[in-house]
Amino acid sequence: MLQKLRDKTTGWIATLILGLLIIPFAFVGVNEYMTGGAANDVATVEAPPHWWKSAPSWWPVSMLWERREITLDEFRAEFEQVRAQERQAQGEDFDPREFESMENKLRVLQQLIDREVLALASAQAGIVIGNDAVARAIATEPAFQVEGQFNLERYQLLLSQQNPPLTPQAFEERQRERLGMLVIPQAIGESDFITDKEMERLLRLLGETRDVTIAMVAPPAADAAEVTDAEIKQWYDSHGSDFRQAESVTLEYVEINGAALPAAAPADEATLRKRYEDEKARFVDPEQRLAAHILITVPADADEATVKAAERKAASLAEQARGGADFAALAKAHSEDPGSKDAGGELPWVARDGSMVKPFEDAMFSMQAGEISAPVRTDYGFHVLQLRQIKAGQGRSFEEVRDELAREQAASDGERAYNELAGRVVNEVLKNPTSLTAAAEATGLAVQRVGPVARNAPVGIVAHPSVQRAAFSEALVQDGTVSDPIELAPNHSVLIRVAEHQPERAQPLEQVRDAVIAAIRADRQDKAAQAAADALLARLAKGEKLQEIASAENLQAGQLPGLQRGMQVPTQEANAAIFAAQRPADGKPSTGKVALGNGAWAVFSVDKVNEADLSAIPAEQRAMLRQQVAQMDGASATQAYIDAMRKQYKVKVMEDRL
Repeated sequence: MLQKLRDKTTGWIATLILGLLIIPFAFVGVNEYMTGGAANDVATVEAPPHWWKSAPSWWPVSMLWERREITLDEFRAEFEQVRAQERQAQGEDFDPREFESMENKLRVLQQLIDREVLALASAQAGIVIGNDAVARAIATEPAFQVEGQFNLERYQLLLSQQNPPLTPQAFEERQRERLGMLVIPQAIGESDFITDKEMERLLRLLGETRDVTIAMVAPPAADAAEVTDAEIKQWYDSHGSDFRQAESVTLEYVEINGAALPAAAPADEATLRKRYEDEKARFVDPEQRLAAHILITVPADADEATVKAAERKAASLAEQARGGADFAALAKAHSEDPGSKDAGGELPWVARDGSMVKPFEDAMFSMQAGEISAPVRTDYGFHVLQLRQIKAGQGRSFEEVRDELAREQAASDGERAYNELAGRVVNEVLKNPTSLTAAAEATGLAVQRVGPVARNAPVGIVAHPSVQRAAFSEALVQDGTVSDPIELAPNHSVLIRVAEHQPERAQPLEQVRDAVIAAIRADRQDKAAQAAADALLARLAKGEKLQEIASAENLQAGQLPGLQRGMQVPTQEANAAIFAAQRPADGKPSTGKVALGNGAWAVFSVDKVNEADLSAIPAEQRAMLRQQVAQMDGASATQAYIDAMRKQYKVKVMEDRL
């Protein structure tokens, strides 16, 4: 038997088949090796290579496609940024639980995907952003300016405060990519326009007002008629989605909170002095230098002649400065650095910390005070430096920083105690991954319980987004194992286990019978109100006036002369319905009905349409409106471009990882 198998698997045909099978497995193996088998992306965007835009997507040609990934960390950072913006915009009305909806997550993810699509499209279009454009964008950014001028010290400070901190070089590359992404959308947006005829029609529509009469429909009496079992059954069967019980979990959890641990004993003098000696370098202010410079820029794609000409100009300026010419005047007249030119080329105090590009920094820290440098080449061009002052580094004594060291040591001891406790809990859980009891007993912590908690109404610790994601994850629900520590805040985490799980399910009719009856009666009342509104409309169609009907029937009514489009009068929906109604014709008003919410209805009649007086619209207002319309049309055209590019690319979204 084995010999027959061997005979059948030899020869060139078998070798070819095995070779074809090995290729995909080889790539899978490489991918597993490089990523460790742990996928961390929530979306991918793949584009055909720029040199073969019509390349098919089938294997193995798809391996040539350019690929961009959106990682879970990138998504979470963007989601938190959007959360902060929404919280600031909505204030007390912000609902964190509603914000955590899958709809919001997908909305944010789609924005990230659009960015990657634009980045790929720009790269494939061969768009290159030069150093000058990057420098101008940074220099004109208001966040980096002080009193209207670019401030290098503020620039460096803001970059250092990012999480994680950014070097100027890394930030410049980000700006380069961002500017590259904006080239095509800006060109599309700026190419849009609106004709005079379109503008006139829009102004007439926006300036139009309507004289309206509106009457509230008398609310029907509370429905007290019998609701039969057949009606209840029919409503329940046809509105099943309204009577479902949300998925819920009951959790057991152990909370590890560093703030609840006993305070560590104050560090002794010897410990603090050792810490001071070990970290003495950070208590020494580094040497700083104050310089001015003149920049002669060189484009990234400059030819050799252009480079030589720039170098000769820089050398000439250096000679003039050495010969006694005023350096500040030379900088104002010749420097091409927009951030320092007007200040005579002066820069803020700089330490040797990588905040300046290396050739510039090396030259500055090799000079003596008052010295003028030879031309220094960087990616921006040629610099002529004048070193003005040197500020030697100064250190702080142990006595000056003792209190700071004591606070840091206390925080360090507290964090160490927290980590040790968390480590002991995790070690105990590893011995029995399906229970928290042994871990709690071994560490003196309590096993707490919460639930059942519905997915759409989280409470307690389940309201924390990370806990909610874990609690309803397939792994914890199916396996019943204890989670990894979930961080709630620094030095504060929980380990959870799903003790009970109830999937989303239909609620039995017996359980929701009263809610079904209430829904049927509310529907009856709404239909009765609509019927009353229809009866009023029928009378209006026969020629009666709405104001006369309202007086005769004791209905609440009123007139709205000169009602403007878009006003929330009486409601936004009612205003939209009024302006959607036909114009009055042959002296007869145009009528309609509209729901006002909570079962209330109103009937309206449009008695007259007042045309806009275009001559009364100032030229400035017209120009502003034209610009706004062009911007909106440009934004729509840009989105259409992104949508078209997405159809050419392969976009994959992993919703289960959000």
